[in-house]
Amino acid sequence: MNNIIYLDYMATTPIDARVVAKMQPYLTEYFGNAASAHVYGYAANDAIEQARQQVADLLNADSQEIVWTSGATEANNLAIKGAALFYQRKGKHIITGKTEHKAVLDVCQFLEKFGFIITYLVPETDGLLDVNKFVNALRSDTVLASIMQVNNEIGVIQNIEAIGEITRKNGVILHVDAAQSAGKIPIDFKKLKVDLLSLSAHKMYGPKGIGALYVCQEPRIHLEPQIHGGGQEKGLRSGTLPTHQIVGFGEACAIAKQEMNKDNARILKLREKLWQGIKTLEDVYINGSYEKRVAHNLNVSFGRVDGESLLLGLKDIAVSSGSACTAATVEPSYVLKALQVPIALAYSSVRFSLGRFTTADEINRAIQHIHYVVNKLREMEPS
Repeated sequence: MNNIIYLDYMATTPIDARVVAKMQPYLTEYFGNAASAHVYGYAANDAIEQARQQVADLLNADSQEIVWTSGATEANNLAIKGAALFYQRKGKHIITGKTEHKAVLDVCQFLEKFGFIITYLVPETDGLLDVNKFVNALRSDTVLASIMQVNNEIGVIQNIEAIGEITRKNGVILHVDAAQSAGKIPIDFKKLKVDLLSLSAHKMYGPKGIGALYVCQEPRIHLEPQIHGGGQEKGLRSGTLPTHQIVGFGEACAIAKQEMNKDNARILKLREKLWQGIKTLEDVYINGSYEKRVAHNLNVSFGRVDGESLLLGLKDIAVSSGSACTAATVEPSYVLKALQVPIALAYSSVRFSLGRFTTADEINRAIQHIHYVVNKLREMEPS
């Protein structure tokens, strides 16, 4: 696989070697259960609390506001179900967006079975939510809003700061799926009025199987637990803590905090190089706002090309047609449909996502390969 160019960093990132090195002792030497009252347990617990602080430092939050989960999907479930069920006497109306991740949309659809009413906001054609439409969607019984910070398919950045001001003023709990933003853009809880925020380690060069939920302490947010058992994580998420994964997550956050600006500047140059190389093909379109987008993402539709043939043809590049979580479906991206992208172009869309280990040579080779494949497919199309 060494010859395949990896441009699917928004599906998952390769684990950083520094993270692996930090994790290894906790697989063998410091293997104790963090809940155990002996030296092995104490060592594991100390490492877990250090990692909790590292995650909090990335967010400029308090370490006691970090709750470990198995990933962003579980964090989304705990946040949305937990808040909706705890506060349902105050109201059963929830606001979210049509372009949210399935781990949010499916949870909202589940809650509809229990009498919750969901408003699904339609974004503008650039993928961004109109804040005024968000305000107009608020009702007296609105209890919760769930809006992702960075879209996993098109990479656009929503105005969470403005939305947070609105929800806090109206007494509405705000949950943010930050799986694709943490480590890519600054998140500062001294500025953001966000109550719940979901994180995932494997989107930021950490291990798979570990994530976290930020739960605001001021104002204090209560949640109905979704996993019951030994009462770990203050009773919010029972289960023996995976010390090695948590340590890896903490180290990944520490590296991101230190290197984010440098990484972003380099990645942005590579993405611009990729776009300049692709757009000379003509009849090529960017999906989502180009300006309000993370440096790591380029979602492109290729006109006059069959989408399935395009993905099969790009065999030298590891890319996806959208979210990895929906790759099994033959339907066009629901995100692009919400943006009113024509069906033919939605089918022929490709998400290129760059990361820490992407090189200029890889981008050059990718451009050449894309040109070859697209031109070949267009030549095969009937005139």
